[in-house]
Amino acid sequence: MDRLSTLLSQFGVRASLFYNGKLCGLASYDGADQRGHIHLLQAGTVTLQRPDRKDLLLVRPSLIFLPRPNRHQLYAGESDGAQLLCASMKFEGGADNPLSASLPDCLVLSLDELPLLADTLRWMFVEAAGGHCGREAALDRLFELLIILLFRHLLDHQQLRTGMMAGLADLRLARSLVQIHNAPHLAWSVAELASESNMSRAAYAVHFREVIGQTPADYLLSWRISLAQKRLREGRPITLIAAEVGYESPSALARAFRRKTGYSPRDWMKDLTGEGDGAMA
Repeated sequence: MDRLSTLLSQFGVRASLFYNGKLCGLASYDGADQRGHIHLLQAGTVTLQRPDRKDLLLVRPSLIFLPRPNRHQLYAGESDGAQLLCASMKFEGGADNPLSASLPDCLVLSLDELPLLADTLRWMFVEAAGGHCGREAALDRLFELLIILLFRHLLDHQQLRTGMMAGLADLRLARSLVQIHNAPHLAWSVAELASESNMSRAAYAVHFREVIGQTPADYLLSWRISLAQKRLREGRPITLIAAEVGYESPSALARAFRRKTGYSPRDWMKDLTGEGDGAMA
């Protein structure tokens, strides 16, 4: 059972290296570029400053993962010897896509706690220190691989407590979630999903809500509408989108879309692109 591939095929992530070197002073990120960030502290010490948190001093090689736009600062003095490798990242489907939305605002993990990532990290640091042609392009792809391996680590070690990723880490729920992700066009009932998870209908419904924070029906609706939003961004016709995500007609999709977002698909697109006033129909 592959818990990640369908998610990543629909809502993949692109990374772009923007810093490789020693930090001396203050580096500020205001989230205005609508991207997340990943910072690798290879050596030395650095202080992570966030407006809503106490400053965090990192004294060991660490990974700082902020999947969504998030104001933060990194500070290091001349004597701190902070060696950093940093990339911005953007998920397909926008900042509110279901994969990034299921992740915490910020994760800080020591690199020695991430054995699954060790080989990729060594490769990255060697690449960053070298002068080979194509270095930046290679590091972009390695950052993307690192993010996938980080997701695998989070699932394998059940480090998230609520939301979709927590559900995928729960072996009782994961199979039914993968079925929803792989076949959103099917009219899944709670009984069918419970059977996939080898649980009674009542126990499944309770456990699903406790872990994921939604009912199975609400989750299916959310997944379908997230897919529809992604396809609308891609310019696909709504008639095709409706069939792909489980609705018998564009009007049925429009009703579900409005129930979830408060907008019709047309007005949601206008609001997204800045055309018109975004008024609800």
